[in-house]
Amino acid sequence: QVQLVESGGGLVQPGGSLRLSCVASGSIFSIYPMGWYRQAPGKERELVARISTRGLTTVADSVKGRFTISRDNAKNTLYLEMNSLKPEDTAVYYCNSDPSLLPWGQGTQVTVSS
Repeated sequence: QVQLVESGGGLVQPGGSLRLSCVASGSIFSIYPMGWYRQAPGKERELVARISTRGLTTVADSVKGRFTISRDNAKNTLYLEMNSLKPEDTAVYYCNSDPSLLPWGQGTQVTVSS
């Protein structure tokens, strides 16, 4: 069974940057379109960025121009480069396939605050 482990979160000031990573165990990572999701306190989990098996990407309007998703299938790893972070980006960030078919990992907390 595939396991997802997210890392790279932390506390950052507004305008700062972070790079999140998600490592998937198992050898089937490359067959899934993957996405980064986030869940802020009191809100539903939302998809913020998606990448197809061929590397085509889409991002939510709220992060367009600031977040970049990428993948390295040889390393079974998904990345999210986040720049110009805003307080409203504060959330727990998760990776999963799109649609979300895999067991959820523990996520990584991103807090944007001065």
